[in-house]
Amino acid sequence: MKKVLKRLIAGSIMVLLLMGVSFTALASGQEEAAATIEEKITIYMQMGGTEGDPSTLARTNGARAAAKQLGVNLLEQYSAWQPEKMITQFKEALAASPDGIAIMGHPGEGAFEALVDEAFSRGIIVTSGNNPLPSIEARWQHRGFGYAGAELYAGGYLTGKTMVRVSNLKPGDKAMVYGLFHEEGRRKSPTGLSDALKEAGLEVEHLDISPEVNTEVSLAIPILTAYLERNQDVKAIGTQHGNVTSNMMKVLEAAGKKPGEIVVGGIDLSPATIEGIEKGYVSASFDQVLYLQGYLPVLQIAMTKRYKIPGLHIDTGVGIVTPENIKELKPLIEAGIR
Repeated sequence: MKKVLKRLIAGSIMVLLLMGVSFTALASGQEEAAATIEEKITIYMQMGGTEGDPSTLARTNGARAAAKQLGVNLLEQYSAWQPEKMITQFKEALAASPDGIAIMGHPGEGAFEALVDEAFSRGIIVTSGNNPLPSIEARWQHRGFGYAGAELYAGGYLTGKTMVRVSNLKPGDKAMVYGLFHEEGRRKSPTGLSDALKEAGLEVEHLDISPEVNTEVSLAIPILTAYLERNQDVKAIGTQHGNVTSNMMKVLEAAGKKPGEIVVGGIDLSPATIEGIEKGYVSASFDQVLYLQGYLPVLQIAMTKRYKIPGLHIDTGVGIVTPENIKELKPLIEAGIR
């Protein structure tokens, strides 16, 4: 009995000693991690449009929130959606040798490949948002190149399917998809929308968004108004351009159309788009959760810099806003979060 008691006492002492070592190691690790977090890092980030515009605000708010929480010096870049300017901005960021650069994939893989290679060769972490760069992601994912954004074709397809679901559209009806068909990556969104409408039996026509309209979206109003005057039989208009979506109510009003007379499917959640949904001019708008497209790239670079986390591929485009759910989402949208 005494031998058993001695063994129990010895075992207990050993457990306590091991626990002490473990707690000491844990505390030490936490102190080291805290010290690492306190070291501020610098990130250049491409936001897309212009500061505060409807298709950019939530992304900016997400990025700023992440920067504040993670101890990041965030330098914002706005390009008015011009791919050439995005490349120029990347070169400017590269020259500053920051810890990381968050890009948007609109210029395409050919334009970015050599620049991203150079960045990683110099120890600069690059990740992407909003428009994917799959080949570059596969090449550098182990070093932190991830993606936070919608799967473009799937997002457009979901929009088209929802347009049919929430309306009286039927096979043989005429529809028009207004999209950036001339851009390598962004054409996937309107193509997905078009395919969904075609699968439902609609006759679909494509109209390309010009670079001029892409930069100054108010130019779309007379273009679309004239289109409607020439095509009185059109029953639906779809787009995957956020700023075009925000102007669709003005287009329909200018063309003398009543709410619901033409089924409209779009993307993003600007104040004008919300009003269009509430008044019945917009039937469905794809929600790609822009706040996360701002927050996650900053988080990605910070995690890779501090903890060697590889690139995470996160699909943020999984929702559709319609007159059915706009009421519950409106407060979050007005706060610049959704």
